[in-house]
Amino acid sequence: MNAVVPRPKIEKRAVHGVLMLDKPLGLSSNDALQKVKRLMRAEKAGHTGTLDPLATGLLPLTFGAATKFSQVSLEADKGYRATLQLGITTTTGDGEGEILQQRPVDVTPEQIQSACEAFKGPISQLPPMYSALKHQGRALYELAREGITVERQPRLITIHALDIVQWQPEASLLVIDVRCTKGTYIRTLAEDIGERLGCGAHLAALRRTGSGPVRVDQAVTLEQLEAMDDTARLAQLTAPDSLLGEWPEVVLSNEEAGRFLSGMRRRVALADAPQVRVYGQMPRAFLGSGHITGGELIADRLLSPAEIASMLMQAAG
Repeated sequence: MNAVVPRPKIEKRAVHGVLMLDKPLGLSSNDALQKVKRLMRAEKAGHTGTLDPLATGLLPLTFGAATKFSQVSLEADKGYRATLQLGITTTTGDGEGEILQQRPVDVTPEQIQSACEAFKGPISQLPPMYSALKHQGRALYELAREGITVERQPRLITIHALDIVQWQPEASLLVIDVRCTKGTYIRTLAEDIGERLGCGAHLAALRRTGSGPVRVDQAVTLEQLEAMDDTARLAQLTAPDSLLGEWPEVVLSNEEAGRFLSGMRRRVALADAPQVRVYGQMPRAFLGSGHITGGELIADRLLSPAEIASMLMQAAG
């Protein structure tokens, strides 16, 4: 009988930063996170909002101190490229479900343009049953698989942009680019566009192309990460404050930085701002986030002195 050889224990370490992953098809966000976490040998990691297994594209992953700011990416506007199959509706609103209805597709480019224009701006959207929303502690998709439908409340979302990329009349495939607020269900949008055209539709493919200021062309694939050595993998990380890149910055003297890190409010000669990123001066170090009200800088999320020291060491190589 062959002896079972134990797998070597991976020695974990403090890793800080944000990795922009191009998530592959068929992998859940958490599965992708765990694979990258092992590759990075990271002690602490998280993702910034679930991307469906059937979707590909941008999934920012946070490590160490950066996990404190995951919510920033979660709240950010998103960009998607969606492929709609016109003429066929399914039980799930995507290609995984069973066909509910097939209808002829007889639409003009002008009608498609008009239908898409109708969904720009603030709209009310009913979350689909096949979603991760919870009802009495259970995900809606679990109930849907059991044939149970529950009442859902419509939510207000905003479609900032909806552009037609390609219309393939021979295959009844419509490709669109969407920029929208968080919580938008592109699957529901696809179904609604199909109904407005009178032929129905389901979401055939989805790729997240952006989150806040970050774009998918800045992302790395799992295969690329696996082929890298440790130094190259660490080089893929952007600093924890990269998620806050659009916020105004405040730089404090070392003395003021110490007081800020202890949670004390600081007087600053700056305009009020709901969100700022705060730095120490020498050496320049990211301290955390805050806001300015009535000339006072007030801390929101602070890094610990140990996290700051570890980040400076990591940056120094």
